[in-house]
Amino acid sequence: MVRENELEDVIELYNRLHGVEAQAKVLEIKDNGVVIVEFKGSFCHTCGVRDWLEDLAYLAQSRGIHVELVEMVEPEGEERDFKRIGVFKLNGSKNIARGGLSGGENS
Repeated sequence: MVRENELEDVIELYNRLHGVEAQAKVLEIKDNGVVIVEFKGSFCHTCGVRDWLEDLAYLAQSRGIHVELVEMVEPEGEERDFKRIGVFKLNGSKNIARGGLSGGENS
């Protein structure tokens, strides 16, 4: 079972490693193991945008959380220049134990 604080730790690590170029924040955790994450930053202007989102999955996997990026959503309009939404799925039958996720907000 994955604990919310484990996800929070991964988000905080991602934000530390990617600095001002990319910041992640958990928007929603669904009961079916889907985690919706907002990514903001200048990385949206680079090639390989999906790689920036997949980095979060690799960091989680390095900490024993088996998750994969299943969808990348590009917002319409002005938000497209600085924001992407990543839809991640916890693999297997893992559920999330609730308890105090702050979403990794560092701002």
